[in-house]
Amino acid sequence: MADQAAETSIERPYGWLVVIASMAMVSMAFGAMYLIVVGMVPVSQEMGWPRSVPSLANGLNWAGAGLGGVLMGWFADRHGPGRSAIIGGFSLAAGCILAGSMQGEWSLYTAHFLLLGIFGKGALMVPLLSNATRWFDRNRGFALAVVGSGQSIAGMVLPPIFRYAMDEAGWRNVMIGYGIACLAVILPLSLLLRRSAPAAPSEAGGDAVAVPLSTPLATPLPGDDAVAFVRRAVPSLNLLHVLLCLAIIGCCVAMAMPIVHLMSHAIDLGFSAARGAEMLSLLLAGGFVSRLGFGLLADRIGGLRTILIGSIGQAATLSLFIWIDGLTGLYLSALAFGLAFGGLVTTYSLVARELFPLGEVGWRIGVILLCGTLGMAGGGYLGGLVYDLAGSYRIAFLTGVIFNLGNLVIVLGLLFRLRPLASGAMERAS
Repeated sequence: MADQAAETSIERPYGWLVVIASMAMVSMAFGAMYLIVVGMVPVSQEMGWPRSVPSLANGLNWAGAGLGGVLMGWFADRHGPGRSAIIGGFSLAAGCILAGSMQGEWSLYTAHFLLLGIFGKGALMVPLLSNATRWFDRNRGFALAVVGSGQSIAGMVLPPIFRYAMDEAGWRNVMIGYGIACLAVILPLSLLLRRSAPAAPSEAGGDAVAVPLSTPLATPLPGDDAVAFVRRAVPSLNLLHVLLCLAIIGCCVAMAMPIVHLMSHAIDLGFSAARGAEMLSLLLAGGFVSRLGFGLLADRIGGLRTILIGSIGQAATLSLFIWIDGLTGLYLSALAFGLAFGGLVTTYSLVARELFPLGEVGWRIGVILLCGTLGMAGGGYLGGLVYDLAGSYRIAFLTGVIFNLGNLVIVLGLLFRLRPLASGAMERAS
């Protein structure tokens, strides 16, 4: 059976080249986001701003990326991911240069929302994830994890470099220089995306896949495929889409708290900026490892169960930041949080690919990730706002835990309704 599956698989070696190039471009896009995270304190001090101003810029970056994901996902479906990546490269360069030379709040907001968000990260993340799903059928979860791990790679490598460079050359020069680097890296890699993905067997008129299991809530019928089963398990595909969007909002609000504010939290506790940057780097190193592990796990037990495991771990490890204030404890908490949250966002993309018709996957992934970026934007801004009001990040971390618990309620409900799919017993519709 394994040999037969390999013979009929659409997977080709070139697909892995596409995945590696996509991962590198995602790394550059997310690196631009960490500029304001690492520079939050010096930017606030030089400009005389409260922390909520750079926090809002970070939030606008996430919100713009979400809106851009829907817009540029639609664009990439019609014109190809290569052209979308070219737009992303030029926009990231322009956004970093504008942010590095800005003199007021609105220049900072415009750079992060429009250039770094909508036409920067938005032109890369969703189009590249959507494109990767079309190159794989047997290892789709792992391929998505590799592409999405660009976020973690950027977080592992770049914050310490940014921190050192900002100390030596100033935050303005670092932002401008990184913009030039984005253009130099992304433009050549975009050429690798010009080849079209192979057609899936179902797109050529393949038979529906039989469903072997049932639940008390929805019983698969002979000849059912995954989408037919979902339509009976959930009254409406649109309702399922809304629930997934609400779930990822709760997940990402919680996720954003330490990603955006851990470095500033460490400085407030009396540790140096270098120690804070190391904590953030360690957190995202854990995220890189867990993202790959979650991708392998999702290919075996299904996307929903993988999300449940990650969400429980994220809530538990986020709560550690409420109580721990020692250096060693913060390092260990950062690593634990990274190992818990890393694979969550890309697994939502896999769940959408499993549950929705192929012709709807692109825009539905875009909307889900839009809600995720809105959650990240809201979580990052909320963390800064709560800090300004309470003078401490502990209440912000507690707020994140509450949002995470809401996410768990939704995921558990979906898991119960869609048990055959969640267990991995049903084959993908495509």
